Amino acid sequence: MHFSNLIHQFWSLSFDGLNVGAIYALIALGYTLVYGVLRLINFAHSEVFMVGTFGALFATQWMGIPPAALPHRGLAIVVILVGAGLVAMVFSGATALVLERVAYRPLRRRGASRLAALISAIGASLFLQELFAKWRGRNPERFPRIMKKEHLATVLKADIRSDKVIIIVTAVVMMIALDRFVNLTRLGRGIRAVAQDPETAALMGVNIDRVITTTFLVGGLMAGVAGVLYMLYAETTVYNVGFLPGIKAFTAAVLGGIGNLRGALLGGLLLGVIENYGGAVFGAQWKDVTAFVVLVVVLMFRPNGLLGERLGRARV
Repeated sequence: MHFSNLIHQFWSLSFDGLNVGAIYALIALGYTLVYGVLRLINFAHSEVFMVGTFGALFATQWMGIPPAALPHRGLAIVVILVGAGLVAMVFSGATALVLERVAYRPLRRRGASRLAALISAIGASLFLQELFAKWRGRNPERFPRIMKKEHLATVLKADIRSDKVIIIVTAVVMMIALDRFVNLTRLGRGIRAVAQDPETAALMGVNIDRVITTTFLVGGLMAGVAGVLYMLYAETTVYNVGFLPGIKAFTAAVLGGIGNLRGALLGGLLLGVIENYGGAVFGAQWKDVTAFVVLVVVLMFRPNGLLGERLGRARV
């Protein structure tokens, strides 16, 4: 164990953890939304994120930006990021809608068990992985470095870098926008109503199918944003890129209280920081293990998570 590494690099590890945790949190929102409404863990959501990373990659290719392009500056960076983000959101959102229509809705209408839906989710996940492996190959594909990852400042020994600031700020803005959507819009109220009591909501005139479709779509859009931010940070994707981030995002959702939007945010940020601390103390090879240990500990001692309330009952 190397506790000295944690002490000397505490602020740097914390900031980098928040950076990665923001991506986990965006993915975790999809798990939380679907669980809050359907009481279903959508294990194919990791592949919705994967499709978003490829959407961002395709956007840069359509814009004629080669993988080895020199970094851009100013307005060009904004145009590329916004363009890649919109395409990633379209790809992920469309994938989420197709999953709901093909993998879940037929089972729901037949009154199938949650176990059947879980098996369908796993099957859809494997199908999407192998589809992209067949189409794009099994080798990683490089995302162009569209901006210089410039050092902006040093705060408490933490290296504040331009790309990391963009990731954290964008993630927070998207989470605030989703929070306002769920709280202030008619569709958002419908989502909360169905999460709390679907039978009563249906009697009150809420279109359950429309609410569920909206839930999958919004979760997919958040995964698309996570996809482009991940590509900005990691600059590479592959057919199974969603596996680890997806599992960690699920862990984040459980940690924060699955079914609670603000819990997903808290859980994602905490998990990113905790796994960074674990990597510093036990070694980088133990970073992923730390995340899964967190999942086991939370399920053992606080299975409802830190803010464990259902979506309809929480102040989301």
